Amino acid sequence: MKWIVAALAVFIGCAGYASDIRQPNIVMVMVDDLGLYDLNCYGYKAVDTPNANKLAEEGMFFSNAYAGSTVCTPSRAAVISGQAPARLHLTNHISNQHFAPENPILLNAPEVTALPPETVTFAEKLRDNGYSCGFFGKWHLSRQKPDASNRVVDERTQPDNQGFENNVGGNGNGGPPGGWFSPYKNPYLPNGPEGEYLPERLANEAVAYMEANKDKPFLIAMWNYTVHSPIETTQELTDKYKARKQAGAKVGNPVYAGMVEAADNVLGRLLQKIDELGLRDNTLVMLTSDNGGFNYGVTDHPPLRGTKSWLFEGGLRIPLIVRWPGKVKPGSVSEERVTHLDFFPTFMEAAGIAVGPDQILDGESMVPVLAGTGGMQRDAVYFHYPNYAWHAKNRLGGAIIQGDFKLLNWYDDDSVELYNLKNDPSEKQDLAARNPELAERLKRKFKKWLKDVDANMPVENPEHRDAGERS
Repeated sequence: MKWIVAALAVFIGCAGYASDIRQPNIVMVMVDDLGLYDLNCYGYKAVDTPNANKLAEEGMFFSNAYAGSTVCTPSRAAVISGQAPARLHLTNHISNQHFAPENPILLNAPEVTALPPETVTFAEKLRDNGYSCGFFGKWHLSRQKPDASNRVVDERTQPDNQGFENNVGGNGNGGPPGGWFSPYKNPYLPNGPEGEYLPERLANEAVAYMEANKDKPFLIAMWNYTVHSPIETTQELTDKYKARKQAGAKVGNPVYAGMVEAADNVLGRLLQKIDELGLRDNTLVMLTSDNGGFNYGVTDHPPLRGTKSWLFEGGLRIPLIVRWPGKVKPGSVSEERVTHLDFFPTFMEAAGIAVGPDQILDGESMVPVLAGTGGMQRDAVYFHYPNYAWHAKNRLGGAIIQGDFKLLNWYDDDSVELYNLKNDPSEKQDLAARNPELAERLKRKFKKWLKDVDANMPVENPEHRDAGERS
């Protein structure tokens, strides 16, 4: 329970912060499926992301940030709760039972199919301490009804019952139900004029909310549907990047590049409004993604191996930029290994809100890193993905990263792979056979973590065993 003691020491120590000055506004922008190298400031030089670039110049750029999981729903659960998806038993898409390949060795681990209503979210903590909390975009923590209504099974799992006073567009869908242009076919987002572009609509809603709540601390959770499929954007942006590609620029997929710029435009609208309201100096702005980038012909992530839904680095590494004037040194770069689990305790410390002993948090505050006064204290980070992804090709397993080393543990045969991420970020050289003692030590540590968080594990498929016996 060292993490509880450490969290209490930090939060109790700063509990008086909010009584002296107004608590900072928090604007969290999460771009769906944005890969580590999909922003101009992270290396995608053919795409224009001036607002992300500006944020990096004025804040802290993280080069070693990780998602809470390799797919949407568990990562979002990690963000909103500060708890490991393994602890929540919310480990994959909602619901994923149809993703298993034909006659697999293992069946999916038992899973929770929506964020449990009793889960304490960072929005609830902020709301209870004087914040106005607005949600805009993709939620994906509720379970959809099995019909065409696009409504959820249990409204208690929706944003407006999880600490937010409003919900603009969030439901259980992984992508925009009606596509990118109005009519949206989303019961949680009234249609706009025909052809209205969804990212622009969400930005309009968010800046209006900021205007209405400017006189008290506010939280804006702008969880964009972009850049998730379907791969489509405005004709103007599509034409721009088609022309750029034809001129010889390394654009990749022009439509996807346009989607990235559209997401950056949303960030720009929020930053502009913050300045208009005179709130820049007291607003923490975070830009990140929910998991590693999508692939399938629209983007890539070399030298990283894998993409969304894989336990390799391409599925787990994410962009992260934080601006907090007066706290974060402009233009600073951090190589600290941070994860989605750290956002909840970071927001609590930033707002001066103490976390009680009954609140389980698996992350730790990033404030010392942001302020340049210290580093992260944990000795390892963990991942548990015991379910098949939508492509049904991934191998069920988990991972531990400690120092420079990453161990993958595959659940079908309990085998391991060991990589030195500092020397081999592409995860090409498996060192397990050459370092059996290190591999075994990390494996034991990982297994202990699985037990500590009461992780659900995949189960053997009796049909597969029977097939083997008959052959």
